Amino acid sequence: NLCRLSDGSTDEARGLARVVDQASSAKLKVRFAPAYLSFLPMVWGDYWVIGLDPGYRWAVVGDPERKYLWILSRTPAMRAEDHARAVAIARAQGFPVERLQPTPQREA
Repeated sequence: NLCRLSDGSTDEARGLARVVDQASSAKLKVRFAPAYLSFLPMVWGDYWVIGLDPGYRWAVVGDPERKYLWILSRTPAMRAEDHARAVAIARAQGFPVERLQPTPQREA
């Protein structure tokens, strides 16, 4: 995951994912903790892909408890209709979309 900060620098978090649902490949366990901690169950988080653009331009990712939700895009800004579609997918899955906080973006 790469995040562009307001000062122009970037922050990157490298994770390791493993598929836990072979039928769909949409349910993953992901850890961002160092490898030597991977034996601890609490360093692995649920990362479920609940929505995906047909062209893989964006994805909607959440957890089964509906505590965490991300709308991820391959570009800094999403088209308004794509964002609305992603939010609708999350809403239909029972996520509290009113809690979403948009991240201000500027083109690279």
